[in-house]
Amino acid sequence: MNETRSEKRKQLRLALMGIIGASLLAITGAGAFSALNATASASQTVGSGNLSLTTSNSGVGFSQSISNMAPGDVINRYVRITNGGSLASQGLSLKITSTGTSSLITNGVSPVTTKALTVAINSCTGTWNTSTGACSGTIQNEVAATPLSTFASAQNFATNATLASLAGLNLQIQVTLPDQDETTVDGVAPANTVQSGSVNLAYLFFETQRTATTTNS
Repeated sequence: MNETRSEKRKQLRLALMGIIGASLLAITGAGAFSALNATASASQTVGSGNLSLTTSNSGVGFSQSISNMAPGDVINRYVRITNGGSLASQGLSLKITSTGTSSLITNGVSPVTTKALTVAINSCTGTWNTSTGACSGTIQNEVAATPLSTFASAQNFATNATLASLAGLNLQIQVTLPDQDETTVDGVAPANTVQSGSVNLAYLFFETQRTATTTNS
């Protein structure tokens, strides 16, 4: 019986020691996850730029129709395009959508290859005199004389393909009906005639943002 009581006391002591040990481990474990902490804060404003392209007439510009052209005629109209955005631009180009008399839009097959209207774009480093066509600075060719059908795809400007923020470009839009021969017989015009034709032109200028940059400061 004495041995039994001794064993029970021994077991009780072991149990108490286990409880105390577990408590010590719990306390030690909790202390292992404690640390010093610090924070810092700051604020910053980030803004995005914008791109804007507008046209305005110099003289009559695009506001007046062209009529009664004869082969060999050249009609010059003057407009200004402006990058009104805060970002510089690149890739300036022009697309023209043409609808109407097909012989004025697309050149025919050989030997009749130059019937269609052409458009050329010139810029002036100064200003254009819209009455005389004189440029107060230097005339720069942007797009060579091109048939309307080709303008279905945007034509890139050759000299001034980039525009700085708020910069503009003074343009001469040169519309030409190529010199050509036609013979009307007994009041009947030849096939694919350019006579009495009409075409509606929708001009669309394009620009893209400047090349993206990485800045360090």
